Amino acid sequence: MSYLIILLRLVHILGGVLWVGTAFVMTFYVAPTVGATGDAGQKFMQHFIGRTNIQKMMMASAGSSLLAGIFLFMDKPPEWHTSSAGIGFGVGALFAIIGFVMGILISRNTKAMAQLGGQIKGQPTPDQLAQLQTRQKRQASFSTVNVIALIIAVAFMATARYFTF
Repeated sequence: MSYLIILLRLVHILGGVLWVGTAFVMTFYVAPTVGATGDAGQKFMQHFIGRTNIQKMMMASAGSSLLAGIFLFMDKPPEWHTSSAGIGFGVGALFAIIGFVMGILISRNTKAMAQLGGQIKGQPTPDQLAQLQTRQKRQASFSTVNVIALIIAVAFMATARYFTF
């Protein structure tokens, strides 16, 4: 095994762990806590998203894991791609790409919510409140699809080499 393959596997696995783990924590722990804590939660999210590098880290880990995975997949001989393992890894890759696209949509929606939050001074107008609620529902949907896709991707990636069909 070449040093490049070892490096790509490390980038793929470590980037994926960071990406999927963070998505999981954000969806199942941070978002519900923010929703349950009202104004304090909103202030936390403004700081967390606006003043930390969480979104950049998520996109960097997702992008590097995805690119490393593509290189690892393409390094295999053509007949491997139609083998049981190749198909399993391919299905996992498809779900990872879905998760990546959902991550982009989550990021865009987060930026739109932050802009809307910046426009609200005091109590939101009924229109602003409706926009915010629509964005929050959209965020919850995107996050749920994202985490489900990533869990399926991880399940296929972890087991594909053992497939026999």
